[in-house]
Amino acid sequence: MKASDLFVKCLENEGVTHIFGIPGEENADVMISLMNSKIKFVLCRHEQAAAFMADVYGRLTGKAGVCLGTLGPGATNLVTGVADANMDRAPLVCLIGQADTERLHKESHQNMDSIAMFKPITKWAQSVYHPDNIPEIVRKAFKVAETEKPGAVLIELPEDIAEHKTIEKPIKPYVTRRPGADHKAVAKAVDIIMRAKNPLILAGNGAVRKRASEQLRRFAELTGIGVVNTFMGKGAIPRSDQHSLFTVGLQGKDHIIAAMREADVIISAGYDLVEYAPAFWNAGSKKKIIHIDFWPAEVDDHYQPAVDVAGDIADALWQMNEELTKRTEKRNIPLPLFDIKKRAALRKTISSDLQKEKRSKAFPMKPQKVLYDVREFLGPDDILLSDVGAHKMWISRYYQCDKPNTCLISNGFCTMGFAFPGSIGAKIACPDKKVLSINGYAGFHMNAQDIETAVRYKLNVVALVWMDGEYGLIKWKQQNSFNGRHSDLKFTNPNIELWAKSFGAWGKTLKSSDELLPALKTAYKQDGPAVIAIPIDYRENMKLSARLGKIEFPI
Repeated sequence: MKASDLFVKCLENEGVTHIFGIPGEENADVMISLMNSKIKFVLCRHEQAAAFMADVYGRLTGKAGVCLGTLGPGATNLVTGVADANMDRAPLVCLIGQADTERLHKESHQNMDSIAMFKPITKWAQSVYHPDNIPEIVRKAFKVAETEKPGAVLIELPEDIAEHKTIEKPIKPYVTRRPGADHKAVAKAVDIIMRAKNPLILAGNGAVRKRASEQLRRFAELTGIGVVNTFMGKGAIPRSDQHSLFTVGLQGKDHIIAAMREADVIISAGYDLVEYAPAFWNAGSKKKIIHIDFWPAEVDDHYQPAVDVAGDIADALWQMNEELTKRTEKRNIPLPLFDIKKRAALRKTISSDLQKEKRSKAFPMKPQKVLYDVREFLGPDDILLSDVGAHKMWISRYYQCDKPNTCLISNGFCTMGFAFPGSIGAKIACPDKKVLSINGYAGFHMNAQDIETAVRYKLNVVALVWMDGEYGLIKWKQQNSFNGRHSDLKFTNPNIELWAKSFGAWGKTLKSSDELLPALKTAYKQDGPAVIAIPIDYRENMKLSARLGKIEFPI
């Protein structure tokens, strides 16, 4: 068969159902081969948006999301989304076209070394040099992308190779079992826990994958240890669970960071250093750290584990649960080891703080009020995606979750423009769930063109756009660093409501805080996307900064 036909059959063999992207001249053969396939090609309006769609699709399904672009400018446009997937541990396979191999050795139209460009931002990047290699390359790409820790992989298919004939067949995928943790490491970890005085669990991005959250909840119940989650670890245990101590990640003196600084032992489960630098919670490197993750710990002066429990997180926690049960039964020690009720005051303080503005009628709306209403509106299985900007800091602190992977935040690569296109990938992955993105003006317009994609495919995704007319997070950080001063960060915007309607979407600009919940109800009754613009009171940013410096810390 033709090599491009084999290429598509290999993708089918991997269970690919959707490809997000923009084709070009150099991958025309693949596009024609896809016409005879059950794989749905989601035609996008920007390659970066396509990569974010694939990124989120991969996070939610556990199967590699797939994006496609052409050579040259198509490939460079994919870079940010691919890098985001790689650093945020989302399985993704990126497919790009390439010029005819007869001209790759010289200066020629749109020819560039894409493999070299993608190598630093992928787990593996490979060009197809011979059509018979396609089955091996595709199989390896998906295996590498989906193996813990997941990430991005690139396959480049030159246009002349795609046209060749081959008699090869796809390679059948097989399940790879992840290794369990070393029993000596597990025993040492349990030793430390049983000698601890004031331990805490730090749940990171890895704790929301696979079966890890289930075992983490059991571990918290057995030990009586409170669980703090990172921005990307939301939902590792439910917000209603008495062991939940909510989210850490702001760099100010927040309630929970004070509790972490008082802890003598930190049990980190699936925590990536890219999420929240350990220097913020382990200054002086005095804590004993139990590192539980798929990989051994990264080397960091403020993160030096007393024990490295490397292996499948769910299995490691299961082993620790079994070891704890066995030891305590043998020594007649009652479980849980610690009294979680001693954390009740801290939990109550944080809960009260998060709900302080729930009855606010102020307009422009306070960030706290918007997030309270959104949390009340969305169900436990619905999905919220946060873009990057000042709103991300509010979402991270104030929006808590009931289940894993119901609040997606780009916090490893931390890139603007992620949330709205990501919501399209989320809706395709989870069609029965409400999907909501929260965006700033600036981040929304980085990929706003793909509202047409959502209109065309009749995808009921809803975008909240927080209207401030400037780069709010940059302003906030500059004000904190330079005694209230900031550079010129203002810009103008279109009328969001009219802009949405011009694409055939439903749009509304709020005129009062009472309009938010009715607007959300109407938005989710549409046959396609909806955009709600909310004037937001970002004077609350500096008020929060001032308050975080004066919080009384109930430990």
